[in-house]
Amino acid sequence: MRAMIQLQNVSVQRGTKFLLDSAELTIYPGQKVGLIGANGCGKSTLFQLLLGSLHSDTGSVDIPKNWRMAHMAQEVGHTNRSALDYVLDGDSELRRLEQEIDQANSKGDGEKLAHLYGEMENIHAYTAPSRAQQLLNGLGFSAGDDQRPVTDFSGGWRIRLNLAQALMCPSDLLLLDEPTNHLDLDATLWLEEWLKRYAGTLIIISHDRDFLDNIVDRIVSIEQQKLENYSGNYSAYERQRAEKLAQQQVTYEKQQARIAHVENYIRRFRAQATKARQAQSRIKELERMEKIAPAHIDSPFTFTFSCHDKMSTPLVHIARGEIGYPGKSVLQNVELAIRAETRIGLLGPNGAGKSSLVKTLAGSLPLLAGDRTNGEHFKLGYFAQHQLESLDMNASAALHVQRLSPSAREQEIRDFLGSFDFHGDRAFEPITHFSGGEKARLALALIAWEKPNVLLLDEPTNHLDLEMRHALTMALQEFEGAVIVVSHDRHLLRNTVNEFLLVAEGKVNEFDGDLEDYYKWLLQQRQQMAAQEKQAAVLEKSANSDGDKLDKKAQRQQSAAQRAQLKPLTNKLKSLETQMEKLQTRLAEVENQLSDSDIYDEKNKNKLRDLLAEQSKLQAQLEETEENWLLVSEELEAANQ
Repeated sequence: MRAMIQLQNVSVQRGTKFLLDSAELTIYPGQKVGLIGANGCGKSTLFQLLLGSLHSDTGSVDIPKNWRMAHMAQEVGHTNRSALDYVLDGDSELRRLEQEIDQANSKGDGEKLAHLYGEMENIHAYTAPSRAQQLLNGLGFSAGDDQRPVTDFSGGWRIRLNLAQALMCPSDLLLLDEPTNHLDLDATLWLEEWLKRYAGTLIIISHDRDFLDNIVDRIVSIEQQKLENYSGNYSAYERQRAEKLAQQQVTYEKQQARIAHVENYIRRFRAQATKARQAQSRIKELERMEKIAPAHIDSPFTFTFSCHDKMSTPLVHIARGEIGYPGKSVLQNVELAIRAETRIGLLGPNGAGKSSLVKTLAGSLPLLAGDRTNGEHFKLGYFAQHQLESLDMNASAALHVQRLSPSAREQEIRDFLGSFDFHGDRAFEPITHFSGGEKARLALALIAWEKPNVLLLDEPTNHLDLEMRHALTMALQEFEGAVIVVSHDRHLLRNTVNEFLLVAEGKVNEFDGDLEDYYKWLLQQRQQMAAQEKQAAVLEKSANSDGDKLDKKAQRQQSAAQRAQLKPLTNKLKSLETQMEKLQTRLAEVENQLSDSDIYDEKNKNKLRDLLAEQSKLQAQLEETEENWLLVSEELEAANQ
């Protein structure tokens, strides 16, 4: 019988509540599965069953005995080990062999040592530190962070270390629970590419629909204590579920109202769009929302962001702005005018200054130079992760609202909080036991209650489930004020903003392109940085070895001769870079087609097969080209020594 994961007649009960009731599931090797469902429905419980840390009340959970398992820990480590060592700890076989080598050394057992060193060679142990370093780089850690103790990092960065440790572990089954929650967009894109190349079986809990769309080939949804299967990615799931629910007459009126909201936003957007390329990309996405609207008709969230009844033009204006901290300028010559119709998504590499710009717009970081003018009726609604930390854990959601408006009636507060799914007594309980998602919802509710005319949202979807993210997207579409967003949730960005600003190299400029163009820009930046670092290392070695022996004229002559000698290698490197860019562009086009839910229709099965085959071929070609690029780079470096 073929090795596979199989759950048969599984039931799990917590108190009087069944999380799973006679559930069935089969997962085959190599499948990439997205596990979705409302908060508290049992997703993490299913992971515990697979890990063996929890046993079902009835039924059986079978996993091939020889499979190696890796999972991302949710608890935050408190160790003084360096970040690099902490990540390497993920490879338990490596650590076991290292320990046995130490023991064999102490005993002088040469035969045992020879055997152990052979095993180290088999598991590629000698490249482990460089592989761990690549994981840290990809997840956004800076140079030098690898030697810092884990206790030096904040909670969010420690979660990134847990993720790196899980990816470091050689595995046949990888379980990831909300891996993008503490990542920025750049790290999310890097992780997405890493998981595409992962050869084992992947089960991932995520509320990031684009992330799921680009990785998984199957959705398992926990619905009414059952494990329901849907073929294809998340968009295909939405379409299949929408078709099923659309057949139920009782949903018809809700369905039509939701579609009307989407159509209204499309009309508004068409009137405002100024860039043909971005406009077409976003209009296609918005029109698709009409088709999948019924999939969300049973959402518990129905809130809106009411806008302040007075506006100024502009609401905020920064002229010749220099942004940063005393003694450290981060962004220079910033020109930014925020008007009622402004809908901006902020893009830029980690550490380039997005957070500094957001803090300046929020008013918590004054300009170092330049002028900032707030309109007479400027009223800001600001969401950031520290808002959750500033909530009063001993107060209820209702009390938080009442402190903002002491004269508000209790029923008015109840109705308002109900739209954020805080119903009945839940609205009047202390929030100390609220989940991260519930606290994030409350923080958004407090912003909505104040009726701002500018919404400044810094990673607002962290901890929010798919239904709440969908409701947030709809609420932002209907909001009549200005919207400025930093988010790794590409679906939210595509559907709520109509222009992007790129924060990079000390400047804030309009980005002429869409999110796919930004991904290509990121890849080019990484390649250029890698090439520059290698070239700098080569030049430094050359200068150190020859600088004292040659005079300036001789150095120039030697450099010219060396350039001529190395020209074939340099040309080959440029050719490989061009080839990589072409492959990346075509791969992005293929994956964009695969993200369209229509491709999973029966009539398109041949096209789907061809696209999947081309995707696999392109990924293999890209990987081979990248390996060749590294080989030529190393050859070039060696020739310069």
